Amino acid sequence: MHDEAVALLRSLTPEQRRRAAFAIDDPGRLDWHYVPRDRKGLALADMDEGQRAAARALLRAALSDAGYRKAMDIMRLEEVLRAIERVRRHRRDPDNYAWSIFGDPESKAAWGWRVEGHHLSVNFTFIAGAAASVTPAFMGANPARVPPGPLEGLRVLGAQEDIARELIRSLSGPEQKLAIIAAQSLGDIVSGPGRADALKTPAGLRIADMASAQRALAERLIEEFVGNLRTDLAEAQRARIREAGLGAIHFAWGGPIQPGHAHYFRLHGPRLLVEHDNTQNDANHVHSVWRDPTRDFALDLLGEHYRSGDHAHAP
Repeated sequence: MHDEAVALLRSLTPEQRRRAAFAIDDPGRLDWHYVPRDRKGLALADMDEGQRAAARALLRAALSDAGYRKAMDIMRLEEVLRAIERVRRHRRDPDNYAWSIFGDPESKAAWGWRVEGHHLSVNFTFIAGAAASVTPAFMGANPARVPPGPLEGLRVLGAQEDIARELIRSLSGPEQKLAIIAAQSLGDIVSGPGRADALKTPAGLRIADMASAQRALAERLIEEFVGNLRTDLAEAQRARIREAGLGAIHFAWGGPIQPGHAHYFRLHGPRLLVEHDNTQNDANHVHSVWRDPTRDFALDLLGEHYRSGDHAHAP
């Protein structure tokens, strides 16, 4: 990722670089969102073909094959929305996704980068050359299942929904009573932008209290999020989650458990918070986020890094 970030920056004109590069302590680094809106950063639409290739190479360097395919498909869904929406309220453009780099990857200082647009926000922070944070990571899908057309039937985030439903339906009656925290979907993710502390106490059924088959499903569900990262980054996150205790993670569900209804689910533990909501557009519009309650944006480690004095501010 370091090499690809450097290559991208070097490919930009001075004006493009002013739009794409920011200080590591720029407040905009923490200002993430998944709705259609004006964004800082340099969009694909404002790059030439070589720069677009460099930008995608940076994203590709961070993600697994599955994760990169999801990211690209989320962008492609903008074409679907452009075709099916009767009332145009937002610009629907698969090139309206912005790349931002925070700090200077060519120095020894902390740095990070983000790719963001409608329904996609991936954020990475590096300290002393190591990936200190890979969250928050948001992926959404509208439509969740594509209607008739060139991409008919595509379900970008379908696997995570199917595994979660299989898990809730496989639980016994008493286990379901613990896991189901609401009769209806919550309507959206709770720990969205600006609400990192909205969920402090896990709710639902602990993985430790599940039978082995259900524990395996819960681990598969976690993997749908962690596995979006390339192998070494994913393994580091698995190790963090395991170290804090897989059994301490709670699984919670909101809404009917039958397919076709608005629903919500959550995985919440000491170092993992995953939310998935499919409520809008008659339960055909997914929002999902993966957060680390202790390390989003590496704010804890950056504080230690700056206090140590072993850093240099990026120009």
